[in-house]
Amino acid sequence: MRHRIHVALLITLIASAIVYATPDQPNMESAKTNLQNAKANLMAAEHNKEGHRTKAINLINSAIAEVNRGINFARRNNHAITEVSPVPDQPHMEAALKFLESAKSDLERATNDKGGHRANALRLTNEAIDEVKLGIAAGR
Repeated sequence: MRHRIHVALLITLIASAIVYATPDQPNMESAKTNLQNAKANLMAAEHNKEGHRTKAINLINSAIAEVNRGINFARRNNHAITEVSPVPDQPHMEAALKFLESAKSDLERATNDKGGHRANALRLTNEAIDEVKLGIAAGR
């Protein structure tokens, strides 16, 4: 009997650890990681981009700050999802965010010589990502 209690307690502890190890905002955490990766690549890029690279980095910094604020807002306002398999409450907004992040990755992998248009597209994509994140926060 005592062995069963120990096993049950162990299972409960493991299940609790899994729940708490799972991020409460997995899409926001993923977005933050992608933004940080984008920033690292832009930081490593050559500086001869007529200021567009710097503007993109600043926009990414703003986006990261907004992601952090969104995560904190959700936690403070009881919107955090703490299930093992979270389900987004705004599937179209979350899907749009993922598509924007994929587009951003594609732009980053493109060759630099595009007459400044690639950099502008990247900047606009980052601004769109910011707006989608703000929309997600507002929708909750």
